[in-house]
Amino acid sequence: MNSNPPLNAAFELASDWPQLLAEAQQLAQSFSLGGHGRRRAGPGDVFWQFRPAQAGDALRAIDWRRSARADEQFVRENEWQAAQAVQFWIDNSAAMQFSSQGESKQHRAAMIALALAILLNQAGERIGTSDGGLPPQTGRAQISALAQALARQASHDFGAPQIEGLTANSLAVFASDFFGDLAALRDMVTRAAGQHVKGVLLMVLDPQELHFPFQGRTLFESMAGSLRHESQKADDLRQPYFEALKERKAQVANLAQSLGWQFFMHSTDQPATGALLDLYHALEYRR
Repeated sequence: MNSNPPLNAAFELASDWPQLLAEAQQLAQSFSLGGHGRRRAGPGDVFWQFRPAQAGDALRAIDWRRSARADEQFVRENEWQAAQAVQFWIDNSAAMQFSSQGESKQHRAAMIALALAILLNQAGERIGTSDGGLPPQTGRAQISALAQALARQASHDFGAPQIEGLTANSLAVFASDFFGDLAALRDMVTRAAGQHVKGVLLMVLDPQELHFPFQGRTLFESMAGSLRHESQKADDLRQPYFEALKERKAQVANLAQSLGWQFFMHSTDQPATGALLDLYHALEYRR
């Protein structure tokens, strides 16, 4: 039964973002990268590529000769400037606030994502959010801003990826329990892939959701309180629940595979280092 009070605001800034940042920094420090990280050979004036100009680009960065041959403006990037953009969406819906023991699903997902962002930032990559609220940048200030963004909580029951600010040809990390509308998830990830975005879907679950330990009379209630179901014999629901969970995991995994993305699952009672390792190597493989 859910005894958590409903969230009062659609977007409430969680007060524990400094704690989230500290935990992510500790997780990142404990993660040994060895020789990993993106390396760019050659001096900083070695030509890398032309890319379409974006909002915020200085006029002096535009290559007017290249731009004259097309209907749009192009920026000349040197090798050292060509950092990969990695953009995050961490489900902050009410369902992600659930915790049967210890930290919530959102806190664990946000900590893993933030630790990954710290490592990527150290490697010179640009990090931000996929919803457009935090455009990809580098630097310590960006890490702090990302921590605040990932700590926000929402009041709706379930979430779907927000991709309004997703940059074409970037990398994406979407983390959720993926218990929401599968059609919305499929639409957003398909649209992201259509922008030549490669990425990872990380399903984060509570151990209670994995093992369904309920017996006898049980009242099941969504975290936002909009869904309720009372059962006199909860143990009779165990097998149908396991089958539904297995099907949902397969649907999300198949969606990722069909679009060239990767899928991982993580339980909050397991060490966060395993999920961090999976995500880092998945992104390293795609860069």
